[in-house]
Amino acid sequence: MNLITRIYLFLSNLTKYVIIGPSSRRSYKVDLVVNNRRITEVIVDPHYEEKHGDTIDDQIILGLVSLLDCLTFPAYETDGAFEYFVTDQISYKRKLYKLVWLQEENQLYIGVVNAYRR
Repeated sequence: MNLITRIYLFLSNLTKYVIIGPSSRRSYKVDLVVNNRRITEVIVDPHYEEKHGDTIDDQIILGLVSLLDCLTFPAYETDGAFEYFVTDQISYKRKLYKLVWLQEENQLYIGVVNAYRR
């Protein structure tokens, strides 16, 4: 499944999350500033578990997201109110990771679409 398809699925299910409550996504409270925006929540899509669950978990993902704090990133792609980011070669506990994430305009969360070890 390519990046655009994963992002589309993430967004199509996000409405379900917001309107009827949590699905299989997991939400964590944080206190970060990313891209000059205060972030109070990280929403993790479990997609990564299908192929990468043996080398990554939510705690590692939260560690990776915490490394984004106080930094600014160029958007990989923009679609309406959503900006998508691909942050590669993140060093965390002596291992390298890739993080695919998004931010929605005027919202205080980061959505993690996928993450895996390099």
